Amino acid sequence: MEHFAGFRPAAFSFLRSLARNNNKAWFEAHRDEYESEVREPMRTLVDELDAVLGAIAPEFRGDARRSVFRIHRDVRFSADKSPYKTNAACWLFHRDAGHGVGREAHGGAGFYFQIEPARCFSGGGVWMPPKPALDRIRQALGDDHRAFSSILRAPRLKRRFGGLDDEAVLTRVPRGFAPDHRAADLLRHKSFIVGRTIPDRQTNSRTLLSILKTDIEVMLPLVRWLNSSLGLRSAAAIRSP
Repeated sequence: MEHFAGFRPAAFSFLRSLARNNNKAWFEAHRDEYESEVREPMRTLVDELDAVLGAIAPEFRGDARRSVFRIHRDVRFSADKSPYKTNAACWLFHRDAGHGVGREAHGGAGFYFQIEPARCFSGGGVWMPPKPALDRIRQALGDDHRAFSSILRAPRLKRRFGGLDDEAVLTRVPRGFAPDHRAADLLRHKSFIVGRTIPDRQTNSRTLLSILKTDIEVMLPLVRWLNSSLGLRSAAAIRSP
């Protein structure tokens, strides 16, 4: 297996140029640059992260074919018809959940990483889950939110990631829960994710692998709680023959 050596400055140059020339003709003229500087290093990183997960969180996996997001945007319902994303990203997913992400997916909670000039990012959790999954998470919080709240208060998580992302939060507690429920603030969330930016310079060497390993270790209790609420198998169950 080829070893991950970081993303070279050429990867960021390509993404900056793509942002200025977001059209099929330019992309096809520079496809080889995308493949060699962006896509292949991301695939190699995913392969090595899969080995990391095997040691610390065997219920998750990285798959070079399925974990790396396509560069093409879905423009069917978007006013912005630019055909290409200006970032490159990967998703490390639970073995039983599939690799889908978001409202239309059946996936569980996992780990995310992207490179983009001045917007490199590491995160984890479950983003905009479909209603059945969201209902299960809310029911688990409604029954007993103390374990999840304790995870969010953990010093390592707070120092490295802060709190839950508040981009998608209802103004009121959802139906079926008392307005003064002790977990009201958590129940209003439509996504359950944490994340942090990573300086571009930290992505250009093999050190990125150890940075992401630490990120995963810190996020792991939160991600595991979410998957448990969704009924996905634990690490111990995965290890059992």
